[in-house]
Amino acid sequence: MMDEQWWEGRVASDVHCTLREKELKLPTFRAHSPLLKSRRFFVDILTLLSSHCQLCPAARHLAVYLLDHFMDRYNVSTSKQLYTVAVSCLLLASKFEDREDHVPKLEQINSTRILSSQNFTLTKTELLSTELLLLEAFSWNLCLPTPAHFLDYYLLASVSQKDHHCHTWPTTCPRKTKECLKEYAHYFLEVTLQDHVFYKFQPSVVAAACVGASRICLQLSPYWTRDLQRISSYSLEHLSTCIEILLVPLFR
Repeated sequence: MMDEQWWEGRVASDVHCTLREKELKLPTFRAHSPLLKSRRFFVDILTLLSSHCQLCPAARHLAVYLLDHFMDRYNVSTSKQLYTVAVSCLLLASKFEDREDHVPKLEQINSTRILSSQNFTLTKTELLSTELLLLEAFSWNLCLPTPAHFLDYYLLASVSQKDHHCHTWPTTCPRKTKECLKEYAHYFLEVTLQDHVFYKFQPSVVAAACVGASRICLQLSPYWTRDLQRISSYSLEHLSTCIEILLVPLFR
């Protein structure tokens, strides 16, 4: 992994276009798994494990994507199998998305309180066979865009000097406002993991909606700027449904 992130480089626009092309080829999520009611529990486990191992958001979101779509296409009938698949998805995603020195060891995963409290241990043989099964299921293609792959690119244009603050909180300083908005956006990004309803939208739409929802929370006017429309190619109207879903938990 290079020190420079792709969205900070000279070819950022080209990479963004490539990701947009790839997201159009993603399969439809059908929500057909008989264990779908257990999804939230296993997403929480993956989130806790990835935080414990300090994995990047892209690895966490790819892990959840792999788990969801594997469950959607194949019969995972027991909790033991689901544990095995979930942990294997996380380790496989970390190898693909994160720095080599951040990829957790199997022993590190097994020793976490999160798994030991569930009386679950994954053997190396089980891990290797499940990783192979996952790779074959996804045709050895893990270049699968998620909202986490788009968010930081859109955050580049998230705050403007021309923004009007409806009040003076948290600050009228663009730098501090951008820092605060980034925290909100990453909070919303994690919210999207909790409900498979977000698969109704393209990943880039979800990422842009996270920025739009953050600007609404900070009461920045306009809610969606020309720069954001230019960089994302989305209008506020295009994002409105997704933004509304994101904001629902805040206004319950």
